[in-house]
Amino acid sequence: MERLSSIFLIINFKSLIIAGFAVLSTWLCLRYDIRGDFPLTMISTAIVFPIVFSIGHAYKRRENALDKYGALKAHGRALYYAARDWLPTHEDADRIAHIESILDRLMRGCRDMFKGKLSDMDKHETAIYATFSELSEFVKHLRADGLPSGECSRANQYVGKIIVAFESMKHIFQYRTPRTLRAFSDFFIVILPILYGPFFAHEATSYNNALVYVMPVLFAVILVGLDNIQDHLEDPFDQVGEDDITINVDKFVAMLSAGEDVEVAVEPEAA
Repeated sequence: MERLSSIFLIINFKSLIIAGFAVLSTWLCLRYDIRGDFPLTMISTAIVFPIVFSIGHAYKRRENALDKYGALKAHGRALYYAARDWLPTHEDADRIAHIESILDRLMRGCRDMFKGKLSDMDKHETAIYATFSELSEFVKHLRADGLPSGECSRANQYVGKIIVAFESMKHIFQYRTPRTLRAFSDFFIVILPILYGPFFAHEATSYNNALVYVMPVLFAVILVGLDNIQDHLEDPFDQVGEDDITINVDKFVAMLSAGEDVEVAVEPEAA
């Protein structure tokens, strides 16, 4: 069933419409004997190359977003451990609860922003910057609680790296692959299967009658399928495609305290 759902993400209603236009064009050309041996290089130049380029670019954006998401979680976790373990005094439950609360709101803000619309970005961005301010104040309180200046500097570096990771993810969310290139390929995906009706009619002379319309349908499905793949990779946060990045806030917060009570067994040294 999962494989079927993946196929339906690639072959959708748009595929059926374009395939229908291609079949209609081929039928009209066969009916009125309009035939032509068009070069197939136009297909690769006008559609395949731009779409494959866009797919490669969108995939790199997704991988970069994954890298920055990992950096955001890693430095947030490092800041949590600093608050828990670096102070000379005993562990403070209120301090731990405070940093958990800030990190929870930060991750939820990122999730809501990246899953939302671009028009709502300013509202979410303001809330996220407020949590960054709280993180900075938190490090200031760590120093007041007795954290040495060198370790405070390192904690501030963690905050800075969290901000850098967020800004990189924000720009990936905000800016897409070249829109003019997408418009170019979208235009020719609709036009070429129709314009190539004479070519399909010309090729039909070497096919059995049952296979006359296989080529136009196949062309339409392949071209629209490539476009759908690029479309799903375009926004790695929208949770539409199967390759999107999921920001799992509850798991991140729950795993912050993992290993606190784990005792490490030390094997006795050999005599």
